[in-house]
Amino acid sequence: MDEVKKIIGDIKKREFKPIYFLMGDEPYYIDNIASYIENNVLSEEEKGFNQTILYGRDVSIDDIASSAKRFPMMADYQVIIVKEAQDLSRSIEKLVSYAENPQPTTILVFCYKYKKIDKRKKLYKALKKTGILFESKPLYENQVPDWIKKNLHSKGYTISPKAAHLLVEFLGTDLGKINNELEKLALILPKNTQITPNIIEENIGISKDFNNFELQKALGAKDFQKAYRITNYFAQNPKDNSILVTIPILFRYFSLVLQYHGLRDHNPKSVASALGVNPFFVNDYSTAAKNYPMKKVSKIIEVLRDIDAKSKGVGANLPQAELLKELLIKVSA
Repeated sequence: MDEVKKIIGDIKKREFKPIYFLMGDEPYYIDNIASYIENNVLSEEEKGFNQTILYGRDVSIDDIASSAKRFPMMADYQVIIVKEAQDLSRSIEKLVSYAENPQPTTILVFCYKYKKIDKRKKLYKALKKTGILFESKPLYENQVPDWIKKNLHSKGYTISPKAAHLLVEFLGTDLGKINNELEKLALILPKNTQITPNIIEENIGISKDFNNFELQKALGAKDFQKAYRITNYFAQNPKDNSILVTIPILFRYFSLVLQYHGLRDHNPKSVASALGVNPFFVNDYSTAAKNYPMKKVSKIIEVLRDIDAKSKGVGANLPQAELLKELLIKVSA
């Protein structure tokens, strides 16, 4: 994210703001900025007297303001980082008086995760004027593979599109969780390695052959033998391959196939842009659209809705193996 790079770039140049209010639903960027400040603003000798870590559940706004008004000892700045600051949400507006006149030798950092302050109130306006007010927004699922690619590039690695989508399928859009796995790979692989599905399977434990990505590809290609092998594997390993994860993935896939049918321009670049997918996978949607007319795709979507309801105990209480079998029978009919 460009805004994160700019904030950290300014800190590297020692162009500090007295308050960094980091808020929003994606904790990864909040942690990134706070960690950089924690590890790089003060020297190890200065940290002893001038760096304080507080937690929202243990302090009040008055406590924080009082600490922030102190002068640093034998250093140019003191750093105060308030972690889990969202626990102060009921009283956060009390910060406005300090925010309007912050201590210039204090760098005060709020990690206000999963919440946002009201843009209509005084605190928001004060923070915008005197400090850094950063909102950390989660990425959409189709944006995460590109984020993985850029993350690995910064570490000196590359990744195949299939491997990137495999990580997203199993780890979701939690950037912190994904980054932890990428850090592990960076520890064991030489620089300039391309991360492949085989590497992921060997080092992270995600099967490159038996996963939802391969299932949707097999269904799209009408390779029902392969689809059966995958669903059979899922049935035998239900804890790691819950149908509650599989159905939404297939629903999104066939919904995009339906959208593909409605496109006038089937140029791969145009399709990738319209569907919000990596151009590498456009051929999968093209193949599925050829194999399934629009009317059939609509029926498959109805089947998926029905299986989803049954998987949640609505109208039936069938085991996962039976529901997966029913899904294959109805899709292949």
